[in-house]
Amino acid sequence: VQLVESGGGLVQPGGSLRLSCAASGFTFRSEEMNWYRQAPGKERELVARITNAGTSTYYADSVKGRFTISRDNFKNTFSLQMNRLKPEDTAVYYCRILGDLDLWGQGTQVTVSS
Repeated sequence: VQLVESGGGLVQPGGSLRLSCAASGFTFRSEEMNWYRQAPGKERELVARITNAGTSTYYADSVKGRFTISRDNFKNTFSLQMNRLKPEDTAVYYCRILGDLDLWGQGTQVTVSS
């Protein structure tokens, strides 16, 4: 039972990346889905959240209007589309689900640099 992340990498400022988080060994039910990030020397912070029904979302002010969280319960995945990336978005990104299970992904590095 785990979450498997994919999609990180190196991108130039202004570019885009899409992170995905897939369930392995179980099926999403009614969990709240979250993306966090942790930059070097900083605390882990919540970036985006989507409710179990997918009807409500939350975004940190620093990413509002640039990032979009979505979920696909049929594919057992959820994603973070990141547009207009900035150097300050550089961090390790983690997915997390909360509900019957409280699970974290392994983390994926996102580096925004020219």
